[in-house]
Amino acid sequence: MKLAKRLFAYSLPYWRALALALALIVGTSLAINFLPVLIQRMTDQCLMDTARPAGERIDLLMKLSILYISIAAIGHGVRYFQGLLTAWIGQKIIYDLRLDVFRKVLRMQQSYFDQTAIGTLMTRVTSDIERLQHFVTEGIVGTIADLFMLLGIMGYMIYISPALSLAIFATLPFLFAIMFYVNAKLRNANRDIRDRQSRLNALLQEDLTGMTTIQLFNREAATVKDFDQRNAHLRSAYFDEVRWFSLYFPTVEGGQALSVLLILAVGGLLILDGSTAITLGTFIAFLAYIRDFFRPLGSLSDKAGSFQIAMASIERIFTLLDTAEEVSDPAKPVSSDRIAGTIAFNKVWFAYTEENWVLKDISFSVEPGQVLAVVGATGAGKSTIINLIGRFYDIQKGGVTIDGVDVREFGKADLRGRLGYVFQDPFIFTGSVADNISLQTPGINRSDLIRAAKTVNAHAFIEAMPEGYDTVMNERGEGLSLGQKQLLVMARTLAQDPELLFVLDEATASVDTATEMLIQDALAKLMANRTSIVIAHRLSTIRHAHRILVMRHGKLVDQGTHEELMAHDGYYRQLYELLLHSPDQ
Repeated sequence: MKLAKRLFAYSLPYWRALALALALIVGTSLAINFLPVLIQRMTDQCLMDTARPAGERIDLLMKLSILYISIAAIGHGVRYFQGLLTAWIGQKIIYDLRLDVFRKVLRMQQSYFDQTAIGTLMTRVTSDIERLQHFVTEGIVGTIADLFMLLGIMGYMIYISPALSLAIFATLPFLFAIMFYVNAKLRNANRDIRDRQSRLNALLQEDLTGMTTIQLFNREAATVKDFDQRNAHLRSAYFDEVRWFSLYFPTVEGGQALSVLLILAVGGLLILDGSTAITLGTFIAFLAYIRDFFRPLGSLSDKAGSFQIAMASIERIFTLLDTAEEVSDPAKPVSSDRIAGTIAFNKVWFAYTEENWVLKDISFSVEPGQVLAVVGATGAGKSTIINLIGRFYDIQKGGVTIDGVDVREFGKADLRGRLGYVFQDPFIFTGSVADNISLQTPGINRSDLIRAAKTVNAHAFIEAMPEGYDTVMNERGEGLSLGQKQLLVMARTLAQDPELLFVLDEATASVDTATEMLIQDALAKLMANRTSIVIAHRLSTIRHAHRILVMRHGKLVDQGTHEELMAHDGYYRQLYELLLHSPDQ
């Protein structure tokens, strides 16, 4: 019920439209449910009352017929409008919920994405919301409409014949017991479906991302086998859902058949016995009410099934929305027009999981405008330093400061808006070249992004593209070389005008010499007058850095200039000599 209440809370901003829909529901229920009463009067007063003059009975029959047609026409017209209003409310709720889920995903810390498959998140944002959409659009207000319709019918049934009503209502507890049992089974089946769908999506996303590797190593057969196994599990879960869902309508139809049998038995015996407790008109009206009674009951059964399907998705959606944001904004973020660029680590300890420390008691500082190179073997903790400055993770011990202010006191958006990144894996978004450079950031116009492209040597190849800056690319940057992608990302970084710059200089690997020279020139322009931290793999970067940090197994084992560290004849010299003999240097 808590989940249902939370979902209902999304309708509160539209309470006026919801109140109007409910008013229409009540009015329609009262009007439509009155129609069998008119049938009763037509039968008893116009057809069976032979004591009254024929002309008077025909006149009354005409009036009651016109009233019947008018109520039915107006009722169906109002119901059409109510259906449109209900759909509008439902779509608004789904829109808000989908937006909240996506915003939540954007706020999550990097560790969440490390531990959660992309396919699982795709399931939350797409298929879970889609499965919820039908219920929200038609189910919530539709359920209320069916309940009012059902209550209205029950009221009219009691009004025209308490005896027949009691016979019908006696069957309801058994009917509801079966439906509640089926509901519980259906909810479990849908929970299995959502879990297995998520696993299948996660595998599919992984396989599509790693398709090149799969084909290179002839892993197609094994990949198909894994997919087939998860697909079979999903098929089995769907079969369980269909098996339980299929019990709804036979149950309702069986109840309706039993009710008609009871009416025929009880009502028929009373009429044949000459009882005054029931008339032929009452008998006919009650048969009409039986049909109308089980119509909303069947609809409620259908919606109960939809509700169980929706609840499995609601659980997963709200579980995501309730996931704690480990890296959150402070209550009162620090605000600064511009930062000078002093970065300092003070006795920093950090672990991605438990106490498997990646950084151990790290302390260093870099002054404004300086270039700091970080070297070390793979897994030494070099990239982690950059991630901590941008608060993609928060440290467990110590402090990381910018201009003396702890990074945890900055708002995440404000902090990251001051940082520029150039990594070896450039990401190209689907869209035009201009959009990829500006990222549609307010304040960056066409002349700004062209200036940035010219500065980093990207303008020439962009102009040579079919539509220039308006050329549309896909997310993989099809048609661009690795070096061109790097230059495009550098233009993007420069256009954002960051105050601090982080570079993984392996970005220049795997490109030809001419392109490498363009990239190195672009990097030099990017780092000019900016505090820069470079994860260094290349001799040119190491030699020209103002200071070098030497990392080993998560510890800072040495620091200084290139000349100072070479004079120590320690671990740095070993790394440098390895780089010196590396084929890409």
